[in-house]
Amino acid sequence: MCIEDSRYVLQGNDMSIKQKDKQEQKYLINENNQLKYAQQHLANERTYLAWIRTVVSIVGVGFLTTSLHFTIGVRRNPTIDMISIILGIFACILGIAVILLATKNYTKKKRQILEERFNPSNTQITMVSTLMITLIIMVIIYFLLIKF
Repeated sequence: MCIEDSRYVLQGNDMSIKQKDKQEQKYLINENNQLKYAQQHLANERTYLAWIRTVVSIVGVGFLTTSLHFTIGVRRNPTIDMISIILGIFACILGIAVILLATKNYTKKKRQILEERFNPSNTQITMVSTLMITLIIMVIIYFLLIKF
């Protein structure tokens, strides 16, 4: 016996009908949540893009410091040269870390929006802040060593 409906085909197997109903309900809930929370999804995307712009700035600072050091002809000192190189590499590593954290946070927030819950991202903020402070300290050390 086969009865067709616009949503599914009945073949006498109640278990498959229930399973299809559950899948359809889950799909409709997710679709409704996505439409219902479109502003939150868009804000999540804007936040992600802001983090990417931050990465461009961080890597730019590292590149600028390193390239200016070697092109301007600052007094040559192996220690200062090494700090400049480490500063550039650290800025690139920090940029990669921020991209990974931002991507992880974006997908986590997307899931939380769909599930209608919110958990602040304290760990990522603390980690990025600590790494940024380290980068700033390295820049300060670099400038102090150039002076003396």
